[in-house]
Amino acid sequence: MKALQVATGIVSKYLPVWIVLLSVIAYLVPDFFILIRGLTGVGLGTIFLLMGLSLSTDKLMAVIKNPKFAFIGVFLKWTMTVGVSIAIAYLFFKDEAEIATGVILAGTVPSGTSANIYTFIAGGEVALSITMATMDTFISPVLTPTLVQVFAGKLIPIAFWPLFLNIIYIVFIPLLAGLFIQWKWTKKVEAVKPYTSVLSQLALFIVILSVISSAQQSLQQNLSVLPLVFVAVVLQVCIPMAGGYFIAKLLKVAEQNARAILFHTGICNTALAATLAMEHVSSLAAVPAVANMVVNLTVGALVASLFDNKFKLPKTESVVMSK
Repeated sequence: MKALQVATGIVSKYLPVWIVLLSVIAYLVPDFFILIRGLTGVGLGTIFLLMGLSLSTDKLMAVIKNPKFAFIGVFLKWTMTVGVSIAIAYLFFKDEAEIATGVILAGTVPSGTSANIYTFIAGGEVALSITMATMDTFISPVLTPTLVQVFAGKLIPIAFWPLFLNIIYIVFIPLLAGLFIQWKWTKKVEAVKPYTSVLSQLALFIVILSVISSAQQSLQQNLSVLPLVFVAVVLQVCIPMAGGYFIAKLLKVAEQNARAILFHTGICNTALAATLAMEHVSSLAAVPAVANMVVNLTVGALVASLFDNKFKLPKTESVVMSK
């Protein structure tokens, strides 16, 4: 049991390192991962299933009774993050339709599950983070395909209904299944809850290996544009992060809630974006999402560490994650 806890700690603490390492391995030896390329949707569905299993209904109810901060975070995510993504896509890649579409898709998916992890590390309000992620997940089946079709559809043809149904299968149904299982078999689920975070991260690793090995040829053929892609996605991640935090502070949102909003607005589920791009656009369109995935996890870890080490909240304000 102790060995398992140590292994879990290593996986969580060095998550950005594992992301970069696995990305490099998948790029260098893509054929080694042929067998798992078909598991991208399964991996993402597993993450949302585990999210449903791990939701604390008591904490969620507390946030739902006072939903103002959750609405602020979700509103900023679907206005500022989306707006920044669209602006960057048109500014940097007006003549590269597939890459521009990938950038827009990377900014119009729900928030990433790592936003919850980094919120906890940074001393933010985890219940608020999970509530915002849940709200994102429920509204994204409509908003994601609509926004992509409206803004990316001008660059490249996008079919609404296949994209809509794909999000339903990958996101909506697994999340509801997790919530149902937790409600039906509460005591049995309690034994699994301590491991949902690390299991989500392992599922994310499968998704990364699958996505990058599948997109390797497109990455290799477009090495010349990768530096510009990384510059674009750094802005795509950092501007909403900073904007979400400082707007929340201007609105007199409590510090721990502002930190949750920071990660919610900056970290999107780009593994989902990459999967959708590959299935509905092209492997080239997945390149910005893959780059964003590496950047948002790395920047998120650095910001969370900075808050934890330099701007730690007093013990009376700190957040405790329920097991």
